[in-house]
Amino acid sequence: MLEELAKLRVAELRETIEYHSQRYYDQDAPEIEDDEFDALTRELRELEEQYPHLITPDSYTQRVHGQVSKLFSPVAHEVPLGSLQDVFSEEEITSFDKRVRESVDHPQYVVEPKIDGLSVAIEYRDGHFYRGATRGDGNTGEDVSDNLRQIREIPQTLTEPVERLIVRGEVYMSRQNFAALVREQEENGEKTFKNPRNSAAGTLRQKDSAVVAKRNLSVFMFNVQLIEGEVIASHAESLERMKVLGFPVIPFHYVVDSAEKIIRCVRDIGERRQGLPFDIDGAVVKLDNFTDRENLGSTSKFPKWAIAFKYPPEEKETVLRDVEVNVGRTGVLTPTGVFEPVILAGTTVSRATLHNQNFIDEKALAIGDTVVMRKAGDIIPEVVRVVRHSGASVYRLPTVCPSCGETVVREEDEADLRCVNPACPAQRLRNLIHFTSKDAMDMDGLGPAVLEKLVQEGCIASVDDLYTLTIEQICALEGFQQKSAENILKAVDQSKQNDLYRVIYGLGIRHIGEKAAKLLAMRFGTMEALMAATVDEVSSIDGFGEIMAQAVVSFFALEPSRELVHRLAEAGVNMTAKVSRVDDRFAGMTFVLTGTLPTMKRSEAAALVEQYGGKTSGSVSKKTTYVLAGEEAGSKLTKAQELGVEIIDEQTFLNMINS
Repeated sequence: MLEELAKLRVAELRETIEYHSQRYYDQDAPEIEDDEFDALTRELRELEEQYPHLITPDSYTQRVHGQVSKLFSPVAHEVPLGSLQDVFSEEEITSFDKRVRESVDHPQYVVEPKIDGLSVAIEYRDGHFYRGATRGDGNTGEDVSDNLRQIREIPQTLTEPVERLIVRGEVYMSRQNFAALVREQEENGEKTFKNPRNSAAGTLRQKDSAVVAKRNLSVFMFNVQLIEGEVIASHAESLERMKVLGFPVIPFHYVVDSAEKIIRCVRDIGERRQGLPFDIDGAVVKLDNFTDRENLGSTSKFPKWAIAFKYPPEEKETVLRDVEVNVGRTGVLTPTGVFEPVILAGTTVSRATLHNQNFIDEKALAIGDTVVMRKAGDIIPEVVRVVRHSGASVYRLPTVCPSCGETVVREEDEADLRCVNPACPAQRLRNLIHFTSKDAMDMDGLGPAVLEKLVQEGCIASVDDLYTLTIEQICALEGFQQKSAENILKAVDQSKQNDLYRVIYGLGIRHIGEKAAKLLAMRFGTMEALMAATVDEVSSIDGFGEIMAQAVVSFFALEPSRELVHRLAEAGVNMTAKVSRVDDRFAGMTFVLTGTLPTMKRSEAAALVEQYGGKTSGSVSKKTTYVLAGEEAGSKLTKAQELGVEIIDEQTFLNMINS
């Protein structure tokens, strides 16, 4: 009977683990914390040890997790990228040392922090970057070369021309960059990444390499997978060799010779954990000598010569005293819990986001409840669970905007409540910052600090007020002289001549970025025609879905939106597209532009592609129709050749347009 129950539990665990594994490794959107996932896998491993005949080849304990996305080209790993067996106690460290000593005399170990990021392998040929790939399932990964090239710390050329080299590293996002990204996502009403690891993984899997460059990922190298023409005898030696070749390597490590010393190092890393500028989720213990590693060998999933010690998350109880509701730039109502101060991961925490009503309902949160809190990724405070209810009713978000009093809405298939009034005061400053930004109306000199002063002084309340600014108003601000005021007004006046797509983008319509704004301008030609468009007309644009189309139509259906556009037009702002759609000869086609073209800028070529109904992309894939290549085309040209994508030059491109 016990065995039957074990069999049922094993099947249940495998299904649950597989689901959460895909959420974590393949979708970069985990639903449970690492320690909860570790507990599931530990229970499965213990049951399989107790009933070995229940082990199957496809069990999570018998294979490397992760899959290869169809968005990227597959790369077969010449040297498999395996995973390590997790341990959770000092007794398990002692047992590991005993097992090693059964086969190795006088073993030496390297103990180093386990960076919490996305594992990659990067290949160099004759000292030059050749290709980079994610771990994937350990045997096959995803080609993310273009994105890895955006990480400044990865050398494109080594300090020495090594014939052939494959190194393994961990791509991560620093705590500082992660916190800044989360703030930006919250302000824009976007779904935030849960922790730095998932933000790094989600960023590295972006199809647009420009996004990767913007988010400032980092990397540490920790293994030499393969090196031709040289012999390296130990792991410590390989770290030094990688450093000489120009790689950023694991920032510190220890070389020790006993279980007692390993444990002291693991404790030391744990104590240093909070002061590090990056996330670690454990400490790695490896045999140093490569010959000793070969003698020990590996299981089907783990090497026998290494383990990963996992640190438990720090959790503490506190009391929810109040809930504050803020309104972001896109109108999203974000509830923030105010708690009794508690020290977590080295800092005092008294506030944490409660995300939305779904999150509050799921936790059954009420003011006065005692809750368990921790820091996700040791950075972002979060509520884990309620441990004692106060007896009060579950908190409900307001039905009207706390800033302007308009009724808030909850769109279908969304968890967020949103104020859709464009005149909402809470959204005013953020809307002004967006409208004046470089990619929108490009009003040089009107940065966030200046705009905030102008709002505080009552000079502007809406974006159309920018066009009524006077020299006297600007000069009245502290630190401004006649010349700087004149320069600002000149930039404001020049913005009136901007193309229509900049105005559309500047309005901050939800889901509409710069590229989508260009497509709208080319499709409808005038603001008047766009405001009269139906959902069907907008969704017929290549690249638009019903959600984007509905966002456009809903925005212009609001009277405040229409009044704003009317006031901008009266101020002299251009409402006509300077470049309109000529025809659809490139409809359904995707162009990638690379290198220096003979007679035109790449931005000019991209505009021509869009004029004729095509799309441009920043990376080459099997879905790319043409690669338009100039001088010094680089890796995108190489990738196109590997995938068999048709490569054209500028003259061929112009012939396609003029024919």
